[in-house]
Amino acid sequence: MAFDRIDRQILKLLQEDGRMTNVDLAERVGLTAPPCLRRVRALEEAGAIRGYHADLDPARLGFPITVFAMVSLRSQAERDLASFEDHVAAIPEVRECHMLNGEIDFILKIVAADLESFQRILTTHLTPAPNVASVKTSLTIRTAKSQSGVPVID
Repeated sequence: MAFDRIDRQILKLLQEDGRMTNVDLAERVGLTAPPCLRRVRALEEAGAIRGYHADLDPARLGFPITVFAMVSLRSQAERDLASFEDHVAAIPEVRECHMLNGEIDFILKIVAADLESFQRILTTHLTPAPNVASVKTSLTIRTAKSQSGVPVID
């Protein structure tokens, strides 16, 4: 789908504030409400807008620990990759799972209530998982930037 200037403005504004009313959105992009809503619906149907979410603070919700885990598998056969992806999808503390090229097969972003909780996730869910050859972890010290979405250029 090709995006014109107004579509990109809509995407940028909704990414910044997904709770913006259609009337406010329409005003900011220079449309009336009905055509603006049609554009938003078309962007949703095309998959450019995947959903609307609240940005939660992990620490305030009891998850002050963030760890990145680099996972290497013994086999990279498609069924083994899919099996690992299914396995980590069932672990609520695993918030992101990205397949990589190179020595590491996957990088996981994991949140935990404390180091003991993270260790339990590591030793009961990750290292004993089928096909896992190794897991290397790095605990975050601080986050200098955390921005969801993508850059939308007008």
